[in-house]
Amino acid sequence: MPDTVASLIRRAAAQLSLRGIETAALDARLLLQSSAGMGHADVVAEPDLILASPTVNAFWSLVERRCAFEPVSRILGTREFYGRAFHVTPEVLDPRADTETLITAAVPLGRGKSPFRILDLGTGSGALAVTLLAELPEASAVATDVSEPAIAIAKANAEALHVSERLALVKTSWFAGLSGRFDLIVSNPPYIPTADISDLSPDVRDYDPRGALDGGADGLHAYRQIAAGVAGFLAAESHILLEIGAGQELAVQGLFEARGLVLKQQFRDLGGHIRVLSFNLPR
Repeated sequence: MPDTVASLIRRAAAQLSLRGIETAALDARLLLQSSAGMGHADVVAEPDLILASPTVNAFWSLVERRCAFEPVSRILGTREFYGRAFHVTPEVLDPRADTETLITAAVPLGRGKSPFRILDLGTGSGALAVTLLAELPEASAVATDVSEPAIAIAKANAEALHVSERLALVKTSWFAGLSGRFDLIVSNPPYIPTADISDLSPDVRDYDPRGALDGGADGLHAYRQIAAGVAGFLAAESHILLEIGAGQELAVQGLFEARGLVLKQQFRDLGGHIRVLSFNLPR
């Protein structure tokens, strides 16, 4: 069988399906496009194109990595988030579609407002801060992370998406060393209970950094730390938006209400789970 674009994608998809990978066809196509230097339109237009042996060998090498459950974003080094390509490495959490729920909730809060100051706690790849700056051209942001490699990756993504002049990156833990008040605070903190990490799918458990997943014994350790300090950084009529794990809404709500904040709104992800909570100070 000749190694055409279509046949390679079909055979690779079958192999990935046998490994239980639900996105087998999509993953096979993305890996083929990367190996062959083709775009989606090229794959559609030239299904019968026969590829050279070096390209074919490179493709099967990538497929083998995916069969070991390495995420496509890790293999290719990029992840699309809210319509933009973000550089990702093993040092940062792989941003997922559920987190786009937070962006959808946050953007209307800042649209048309200037100045509008954003604080992103635990920025990782910078997906939240960089996307918000790209969506809100009048906004500025501070983004923090305890990881030096994560800060470097966020900086590179900010530069690639042309928002670096409006973003200050700070290596710190949560609010330590920060000052001032913000119109919007966002965070996607680690929220997986420690005992549950071993049960996660291999592409998460084995490839996302443990520190970006592990939320402590009950999954709420980061929320306690954020709740303890957030009131001193919220401006009048500002909001804090937090991503949470499925079923954590009541526990997180209790932590923030105990610190004097008011639950403003809940936002559901595409799967119907409450994914983002919005709090503000009482008026």
